[in-house]
Amino acid sequence: MAADTDTSDGTRAKTKKIGALRGLVPFVMAYRGLLVAAILALVVTALTSLILPMAVRRVVDGFQTGSSALLDRYFLAAIGVAGVLALGSGLRYYLVTRLGERVVADIRKAVFDRVIGMSPAFYEKVMTGEVLSRITTDTTLILSVVGSSISWFLRNFLLFLGGLMMMLLTSAKLTGLVLLVIPLVIVPIIALGRRVRRLSRENQDWIAQSSGKASEALSSVQAVQAFSQEDKSRAQFGAVTERSFDAAKARMAVRAVLTVIIIFLVFSGIVGVLWIGARDVRADIMTIGELVQFVIYAAIMAGSTAALSEIWGELQRAAGATERLVELLHETDSVNDPAHPVPAPHPGLGEITFDDVVFHYPTRPDSAALNGVSFRIQPGETVALVGPSGAGKTTILQLLLRFYDPASGRIALDGVALPDMARSDFRRMIALVPQEAVIFSDSAMENIRFGRPDASDDEVRAAARAAAADGFIAALPQGYASELGERGVMLSGGQKQRIAIARAILREAPVLLLDEATSALDAESEQLVQQAVERLARDRTTLIVAHRLATVKKADRILVFDQGRIVAEGTHDSLVAEGGLYSRLAALQFTSASEVLAAE
Repeated sequence: MAADTDTSDGTRAKTKKIGALRGLVPFVMAYRGLLVAAILALVVTALTSLILPMAVRRVVDGFQTGSSALLDRYFLAAIGVAGVLALGSGLRYYLVTRLGERVVADIRKAVFDRVIGMSPAFYEKVMTGEVLSRITTDTTLILSVVGSSISWFLRNFLLFLGGLMMMLLTSAKLTGLVLLVIPLVIVPIIALGRRVRRLSRENQDWIAQSSGKASEALSSVQAVQAFSQEDKSRAQFGAVTERSFDAAKARMAVRAVLTVIIIFLVFSGIVGVLWIGARDVRADIMTIGELVQFVIYAAIMAGSTAALSEIWGELQRAAGATERLVELLHETDSVNDPAHPVPAPHPGLGEITFDDVVFHYPTRPDSAALNGVSFRIQPGETVALVGPSGAGKTTILQLLLRFYDPASGRIALDGVALPDMARSDFRRMIALVPQEAVIFSDSAMENIRFGRPDASDDEVRAAARAAAADGFIAALPQGYASELGERGVMLSGGQKQRIAIARAILREAPVLLLDEATSALDAESEQLVQQAVERLARDRTTLIVAHRLATVKKADRILVFDQGRIVAEGTHDSLVAEGGLYSRLAALQFTSASEVLAAE
C-alpha cells in the first residue's frame, strides 16, 4: 500500500495513488462468500442491462414484420429481461450494502482495538478527537465506498466494456468514431483525479482537527466558561472548520469541472456519431432497430463513462480515509509485549525494584524526568514519594505500570523485569488511584466494579464502605444503580475520588498505587479514607505520591525526590530532624517546628 512519508519539515507527504484502498482488502476478503454472491449479482444485472437494448431492437424491427404474435413475444421478452434486472439489482443492493456495513464495523473495531492499547506516548502526538474522527468520519466514507461506490464502479465498468463490445457487433464503423472521443475523456480523469485525491485527504485532515478541537473544548467546558474563553474556543473551532470547508469547496469545484468536461465531450461525440448513423439508415446500410440498439448501447457507455468519472472522485476521497485508518492500524508503539512473555508471579508478593533507571518523556527528550533512580520496596511495605512538582514522583508510578519504558535501567516486579511480562498480566497485580479520578458514564455499582468485573454486589458495597463512599452513594436517587453521568458530572471532586479508591480496594491487588489519592477530600472524608488506606496497606505493597505530608507521616519509608533524583530517604521524624528539602517542605505545611515533630 502506498504510505505516507515524513518530510524534513515534519509534514506528511501525501500519496496520490488510489492503491491506498488495498488496505481494505483483508477486511473484505474475510467475507469471501458474501463478496462472491455480490459480484455474481452485479454481473447478472450488468449482463441483463446489455441484453435489454437487443430486446428493444427486436421490438422496433418487429413493427416492420406485420406479425402481431411475434411482436407480442418480443414485448414479453423485454418485460422478462426488465424483471430479471429488477430482481438482480435488489439482490445486488442488499448484498453489497450488507458487505459494506460488515467491513466498516470490523474496521472500526480493529482501529479501536489498536488505539485502546497504545501507550500514553502515542497520545502525546495524536489528539483523542482526531482518533475519534478517523473512527467515525473516515469509516463513514469507507462505508459509502464499500457499500455503494465500488459496486457502482464495477457495474459501470462492466457496462462500459459490454456496451463497447455490443457497439462493435452492431456497427464497427460507428464504434470507431466513438472511440476517438475516449482519449479526450481519460486525460482529464487522470489529471484532475489526482488533485481531487489530494484535496480529499486535506479535507479529512481538517475535519479530524476540528473534531480534536471540539473534543478538547467540550471535555474542559467548565474551565472554558470559568475563564470566559467561550469566544476564543468558538473562534478556534470556527477557523479549523472553515479550513475544512475551504478544502471541501476546492475539491467540489475540481470535481464539478471534471464532470462538465467529461459529460460535454462524451455527449458531443455521441451526437456526432448519431448524425452519421442516421445517414447510414437513410442509405439502407443499417436498420432503424440496429440504430436504436446502437444508440442505447452508446448511451449506456456514455452514462457509465460519466459515472466512472464521478465515482473515481469518491474512490479518491475514500482512499484518503483508508490511508488514515491504516496508518492507525500500522502505528508503531514504543511499548510492546514480548513475543514470548514470562508469566507474572502468582500469587504476587509485591516486591518492587528500580535499578539505575533513567527516563525522558517523548515530548521532552532533552530533560530527564528520572536520572539514575534506584530503590527496592519489600512486599507489604508502605513507601511515600514526596518532593516538589515535576520532581519525578508520578513518573515512578507510570513506569511501574509500564505506560513508558525507561531509556536505561531495570524495573522489576517480584524479581521479574516488566518488559519480560505481558502488560495485561502484571497490571492485574496493581491497583491505581490516580490524582484525577476517572468516572465512566455508568452506574455507581459498575464504576466500582470496573476494578474487578467478577466482583459480587456485596463485595462492591464492602469496598465502598471501606472507601467512605457508601453514605453518599446510598443517598443518590437510585442508590448504587444511579447513573453518574459523563465524567461523573453528578459527583463532587471528593466523591469521585472515593469511588476511585473503592475501585482500587475491590481490585485486591498486591500493589497499591496512590497518586495524590486524598487531595480532593475534605478533612472528615480524608480521615476516613486515610484509615481505610492504612487498613488496606497492611497486606499490600503501597506507593503513595503526596504533596500533603500529613498523609504520609506513618509510611514505613519516605523517598524524597528532586529534579529526577532521590535526594533523601527515611521516616518522617528522621527526615525532619536531618533538615534538607523534606524539612523545608514540612515547615511550609505546619505552623511551627513543634507541630512538625508532634504531628502524628
